[in-house]
Formats: sequence, C-alpha cells, structure tokens
Amino acid sequence: MTTERVNPPGLSPPAGFSHAVVASGSRVVFLAGQTALDADGKVVGRTLPEQFEKALANLLAALTAAGGSPADLARVTVYATDVQAYRAHARELGRLWRRLAGRDYPAMAVVQVVRLWDEEALVELDGFAVLP
Repeated sequence: MTTERVNPPGLSPPAGFSHAVVASGSRVVFLAGQTALDADGKVVGRTLPEQFEKALANLLAALTAAGGSPADLARVTVYATDVQAYRAHARELGRLWRRLAGRDYPAMAVVQVVRLWDEEALVELDGFAVLP
C-alpha cells in the first residue's frame, strides 16, 4: 500500500490531521466505531483523555487484527460529546495519538454528538484503512 498525505499550501496548515490522503492498495478495512470499552464491555476511564486513549487503542487493535497498522489509516472520524472539552485537551490527545499511532495522520474530522451508544462514553472513533 502507498499513501500520500496532501496538504495544499492554500489551506490552513494541518495540526494532528492531513487535509487529504491518497491511498492505493488492494484491501480496504472499514473500522467500526470504538469507545473506551474494556474486554467485559464496560466503559473505562472517567476523563476524555483516558477514554480517548482506550478508544484509539481499541480502534488500532481492530486494525491490527485485520492485518493493518496505524500508517494504513486513511480516514478517522472522532465523535465527541463535548467538542469544547476535546479542544481543551487537544495537546494531550495529540500526544496520545502520536504515542499509539505515530505521526502519519489520516484525514480526520471531529463531530460533536448529543450522546453515544454507551451513555458513559465521551468519545468514539471510527475510520477506514487501505492495506497492501
């Protein structure tokens, strides 16, 4: 698989995402929304950063099980119950992302939602990856 991150000079410089990702490969993996659920199906973590870390780890675990790696991510959508809180924690969330997924950022969006499937969940991530 090859990916090219495209960040046109006429757009605001991206921080923690890419404006576009051109991916070519032979397999597309669609990743279901992941929250901070543990193996018993219980939401873990009380803070947004704690839940973000677990949700991202869950997303990456699903990707790894499908034969991919973080560099294969082409698109991730973050659903947050409080975008203002997400922005307030942006630096910490960025550090967590880089530690778990590296610096090859996919195209991303953050969307505020009223609530998630699990009432205690503060954040959910879904996306897709293109594998060789």
